[in-house]
Amino acid sequence: MSALQVGDKAPSFSTTAVGGSYGVGTPLTLPDLKGKSVVLYFYPKDDTPGCTTQACGIRDSWKAIKSTGAELFGVSIDTVKAHEKFIAKFDLPFPLLADTDKSIVEAYGVWVEKSMYGKKYMGTERTTFVINPKGMIIAIFPKVKPAEHAALVIQALKELKD
Repeated sequence: MSALQVGDKAPSFSTTAVGGSYGVGTPLTLPDLKGKSVVLYFYPKDDTPGCTTQACGIRDSWKAIKSTGAELFGVSIDTVKAHEKFIAKFDLPFPLLADTDKSIVEAYGVWVEKSMYGKKYMGTERTTFVINPKGMIIAIFPKVKPAEHAALVIQALKELKD
């Protein structure tokens, strides 16, 4: 499969959303969000340093993100239970998607070979996709730095509104 590009149709998905208005778990598909701008931010693992920095940056910028009218979701291969703990521990106001079968990370091309201390393994690449109300990808932020993430998302959503 070739990598997704700006202008491509966003791959559909079906999963469980946890947190925010989705509470302790609600089935969700991309078609459920038709007509809305959507941000999917993929991250490696709940409650790890970089992922916590990224999530807390979004939390701290939540008012500005929400004011754009966009729906934002964090996506990882963690379980619903792990997401519930992460949300509670850091008071995250936005939902997380549980991709335990790796279907979303694979569809978006972010399930990749990584390397740490010379060991190779498969994992989620920290990447964000901004999807317009018609379901088209309008921005991709690959290998985003956790501390810079929220500002990039806000800028892309503001440009979408203009």
